[in-house]
Amino acid sequence: MTAALLDIERLQVRFGQTVAVADASLRVAKGEAVGIVGESGSGKSATVLAAMRLHPPGASVTASRLSLDGHDVRTLPDRRMASLRGGFAAMIFQDPLTALNPLMAVGRQIAEVVAAHRGLRGGQARAAAILLMERVGIGDAAVRAHHFPHQFSGGMRQRVMIAAALAGDPALLIADEPTTALDVTVQADIVRLIRRLRAERDMGLVWVTHDLALMAGIVDRVVVMYAGRVMETAPVDALYAAPRHPYTVALLASLRRDGVQAEASGAPVPPGGCAFAPRCPARMARCDTAPPMLRAGGTEAACWTLAA
Repeated sequence: MTAALLDIERLQVRFGQTVAVADASLRVAKGEAVGIVGESGSGKSATVLAAMRLHPPGASVTASRLSLDGHDVRTLPDRRMASLRGGFAAMIFQDPLTALNPLMAVGRQIAEVVAAHRGLRGGQARAAAILLMERVGIGDAAVRAHHFPHQFSGGMRQRVMIAAALAGDPALLIADEPTTALDVTVQADIVRLIRRLRAERDMGLVWVTHDLALMAGIVDRVVVMYAGRVMETAPVDALYAAPRHPYTVALLASLRRDGVQAEASGAPVPPGGCAFAPRCPARMARCDTAPPMLRAGGTEAACWTLAA
């Protein structure tokens, strides 16, 4: 088995009494693209933020394993973690307007990442920042480098974020809903850009989204999350052709608009049972008493209906 860029096993993230992620596992190998999909509140962002040690203060994070490049991010000194974050692994956030410093020219922001992770200084760092801006498709980069985030459109701000993420030459790129606020034409441009950059650099990719249609042409493997748990994981073609978990079936049905929906039963989430049980058309008594485990194979699904 090839060494993992990102290795998460049995992750739990809590905010007080609220469990945002429960018993989630995720592994990303060199050059592999993995999609994490699920509706809002399913634990997608909380999972990747924990991996980057960017979870909010007050969050409780536990795991059997939580590593980047073989390093345990839970115990790594802050300085070493800062080196990994941006150097080995970089993140593109959902809203670049809030992620970028509004009081600093974008070229300087990118140059600071270059200086921190590639050791270049002064004019060399600024020149590298301009080259990165050109590489992500920002025209007249030498001039635009002196502009501030509010002077860019949403799509161009996202390109600035991508340039900053690439500035440390990462082996792993984590994109957290990077196209959510963009119109469909700009979305397509950003997707094409990330696919090209990933192929050029042989980067690993984690693509976090709620958009199954957008994800289909980006990733090799899909992790489906619901209520903080992994419901199913499978190669992307297998998942779309033959989903196994009822929640995945419902997601794909809503995408196809074929009318097959998993309707809420009105019952509360069973304590200790399957989180999807109240909405599941295949619900049975066992679903209310014990959470199903992922069943091994090329496709893994956590569902009692698949038990032998």
